Amino acid sequence: MDILCTRPGCSRINSFADLDNRNTLQTAQQKFCTSCGMPLILGGRYLPVKLLGQGGFGAAFLALDRFTPTMRFCVVKQFQPAGDLSAAQIQVALGLFEREASVLEKLGNKHDQIPDLFAFFPLVVDNPRTGKSDQFFYLVQEFINGKNLEDELADRGPFSESEVLNVLEEMLKILTFVHDKGSIHRDIKPSNIMRDQEGTLFLLDFGAVKEIAVGSVPGGGSTGIYSMGFAPPEQMSGGQVYPATDLYALAITCLYLLTGKSAQDLYDSYHNTWHWRQFAPQVSDRLAQVIDRLLLPTPRDRYQSASETLAALNSNLPSPPSPPSHSSTKIQGTPPATPAVPPPSGQVQHQNQPAFSTLELLGCAAFTGYASTLIWIATTSLFSSPGISMGLWGMMTGGLIFAQWGRIIEKLEMLVITGVSTVLFWFLPLLYLKTPLVTSLFLSLSQSFPMLSTPFWGVIVMASFGALGLVAILSLFRLVYQLLRLLL
Repeated sequence: MDILCTRPGCSRINSFADLDNRNTLQTAQQKFCTSCGMPLILGGRYLPVKLLGQGGFGAAFLALDRFTPTMRFCVVKQFQPAGDLSAAQIQVALGLFEREASVLEKLGNKHDQIPDLFAFFPLVVDNPRTGKSDQFFYLVQEFINGKNLEDELADRGPFSESEVLNVLEEMLKILTFVHDKGSIHRDIKPSNIMRDQEGTLFLLDFGAVKEIAVGSVPGGGSTGIYSMGFAPPEQMSGGQVYPATDLYALAITCLYLLTGKSAQDLYDSYHNTWHWRQFAPQVSDRLAQVIDRLLLPTPRDRYQSASETLAALNSNLPSPPSPPSHSSTKIQGTPPATPAVPPPSGQVQHQNQPAFSTLELLGCAAFTGYASTLIWIATTSLFSSPGISMGLWGMMTGGLIFAQWGRIIEKLEMLVITGVSTVLFWFLPLLYLKTPLVTSLFLSLSQSFPMLSTPFWGVIVMASFGALGLVAILSLFRLVYQLLRLLL
């Protein structure tokens, strides 16, 4: 059996033929590195066999647990800070490492989608080079056999909306549990979300977790641990973090999976606006509105909990995010050199209505043309005065346009209004019999199409022409606009 040395700077692969025997493997007291003398069987039971990754604060190894019936794999994390860190920085890093162990013990062993903690222990060994003792810390956790979402994206390209919805819903369920236990993850990003071979999603890396339930200081600041491009402004400025902090990072994660683009490419720092929709025009209003609200710069204007976000996501049509309150909202200062930062200190970013896609605009035009034609027929039939009928027609049509522009009424409401108004005209001939144009159109239709034997069909034909006409006009204007953009 080959065992990897975990001493920083050594990493020698040591071969022990006797450990291929299971009885010897489970009864051997210890094995030592043939190069540096480092103990190889960690905690008396874990045998590192492969280096999984290495960073500024430590390394992670794939290891075997020799005291389990199946010799299960696990992940052994070693705390080994870079040599250029100060003593104070090392203590902070060690505190984060110990915090990850305690959080995994509290959360992982109680939730199926958070890795379990198996062990946490120190190891003091002699250093043959310096003649002094070195102290290492090890954390052993459940091994998730799969691929993180950052690697998935690199392999296969952007996710579909249904796939992103699945990720969002699963992470919201996990965060509901995490936040209810008084913790904030603070480092949500694609590389910290793992999908195992059975398709189950796991949330990893709890080293940056902030405890908020016990011992927290009101208004206390956050450490500088975060991932650039995913952290919200309150975290990057070192301010207090909230459950909404994780939700912001989760929204950025969803955009990254949807578009394959970083926050820098999706945020217009000059205008202080997100323009991600142009890179994902296929996204439904339901998902888009939830993401837009989670991206608001002020934490209290976002959804306040994962459960609230999940409820909005599962509703038929979430209400648009409420605009920030200008009277008492403290605007976060702009952290340096980041694209995903809201406006600088002293500026308030107003909530913009989500942009309309081309299909949405054409749908709105068809609805407005159909409905406004019905309104014109009804007002001219009910009121003999042209001034009154035209005034009512203008106000009601303007109200419909305003409601669509503000997304007060959308797809479902448009269908309901169209259906109800058509039924009303069917049962109430008073709404159209006194309109001369309807009567003359009915006479023409009845001669050409005998099956259309009631004036009601004249109403439907007129309304349909109104819808098609407005769609044609809008399409023509958009075509001219695009041509002018190309020419100018």
